[in-house]
Formats: sequence, C-alpha cells, structure tokens
Amino acid sequence: MLYLFLLPGIAYFIIFKYLPMYGIIIAFQDYSPFLGIAGSEFVGLKHFVRFFTDDEFVRVFRNTILISLYKLVFGFPVPILLALMLNEVRIRWFNKTMQTLVYIPHFFSWVIFGGIVIQALSPTGIVNAILHLFGMDPVLFLGHKEYFRSIVVISDILKESGWASIVYLAAIAGVDPTLYEAARMDGAKKWREIWHITLPGIRNTIIILLILRLGSVLELGVQQVFMLYNPLVYDVGDIIDTYVYRVGLTEQKYSFATAVGLFQSVVGLILIYISNGLSKRFGGGGLW
Repeated sequence: MLYLFLLPGIAYFIIFKYLPMYGIIIAFQDYSPFLGIAGSEFVGLKHFVRFFTDDEFVRVFRNTILISLYKLVFGFPVPILLALMLNEVRIRWFNKTMQTLVYIPHFFSWVIFGGIVIQALSPTGIVNAILHLFGMDPVLFLGHKEYFRSIVVISDILKESGWASIVYLAAIAGVDPTLYEAARMDGAKKWREIWHITLPGIRNTIIILLILRLGSVLELGVQQVFMLYNPLVYDVGDIIDTYVYRVGLTEQKYSFATAVGLFQSVVGLILIYISNGLSKRFGGGGLW
C-alpha cells in the first residue's frame, strides 16, 4: 500500500521530467518545428561552438557567476538567521504574524514584485524621497551599473527568504527539546544553545539545501533580471538566461536555446556531484 502512494509522484517525474529529456536531441540539430525532431538536420556541436565563441559569452557567463555567488554568499544565510529568530519568538500571535508577513512576497510573481522594486527605486519613489529628506539628489538606481547587482541580490532576498526559512523552521522543530533543557541546567545562555544545539541539529538540512543551491548556480531564472534590467546595465546584468531568451527564443533559434540549457544542466550536475562528495568527505551529510 505504501508503494501505491508513490505512484503519483513517480508518474509526475516520468511524464514531466524524464520524457521531455528526449527533446535534448534538438540541441544537436538545426531544429525546425515544421520538420520535427525526426526530420531536422543533425549538426553535432554547432550550437555549442557558437555559444562558446560568441563575443558575448564571456560577459554573460561572468555576470551569471558573479550574481550567483553574491546570492549564495549574502542570500543563503538569511533564511537560516530568519528561522532562528522566528523560533525564539514566544508570543504566538506575533510569531504567526511575522511568519505571514515574510512569506507573502514569495507568492507575488516577479512581474508584480519587480514593478514594486522599480517604483520604489524610481526618481520619484520612496527611496529617493528619503534621500531628498537628507538633502541628497535623486538617483536613477536601475540605470547605474554599480547598483544593479546589489539590487538583484537584495530584491531576491526580500522576496524568497521568508519562504525558504520554512524548511529550517521544520528542521529546528525536530531538534530534541531535552538537549535544550540539559543545556539550561548547565547554565548555557541562549547564544550557546543556538550555536551548540540548534545549528548542529539542522546541519544536514543546511548542507543538503546548499548542495541543491550549487546545482542551479548557472540558472538564475529569466524573470527577475528581465524585469529589472535595461540597456544601460547590460554589461553587468545580462545573464545566460536573459541572453538565451533574447537570442535563442525571440529569434526562434530553438536548438541554440536548448544547447545552452543543456550546458547549464551539465555544469549544475557536475557541481552537485563535487559538492556532495566534499560534504561526505568532511563528515557532513549528503544527497546520497
């Protein structure tokens, strides 16, 4: 009976994950929707070579790596800290209210949330209104290269950190409460409890989520950056996903777009294997 409960999940992955992998073939073809996969010409690594030799490859690859690293370094710890803080709130109604407030942005699409960010950072937005109170001139934040990456990282943290903290809150709930009682009897303060009990108790969860995060280091998603960037910041904001959308999809070069997507997936798979192996070697948990 327990195996029967697995069938819907297995069917989902087979239908929506494994069967579509047949479409990877078009990365090695000059695919035409009218000819189909069977009738399109096989061209080998032509589209991969074109991507790697494109003048824009270095720029979009560098931007993708940098923004991913910034999100990883500055964004990954935020849900952990948020979960630790929410876990320490003992007033139940206040705890639930704060959880709801930090979860809400996740349910907004980037079209809506990006619009809010654009409005807030516009010359007549709230941020420039605050700067005006201190006698400062308005700043076109989204038109300055030095601000763009920071805006992308901060807006992503504001939108997703609350939702990401749910997993850590669930992991914290599974920590043995008797460990905290023993620590208090030994005179441990709250910081000691967090450092020696809570964080070690959720270490495996942190490691697993970090491994999964590394697997998508080249896949930032097109929606956020596409909503926020403009020609003035292409040099620092154009990433692989927006490049593929602009060159591969709007020009209907489906084979080229598939080739770049396959490249991203292969790099992600390699990073997952490496990070999983390092995690197990140094005594941590892993995905397998």
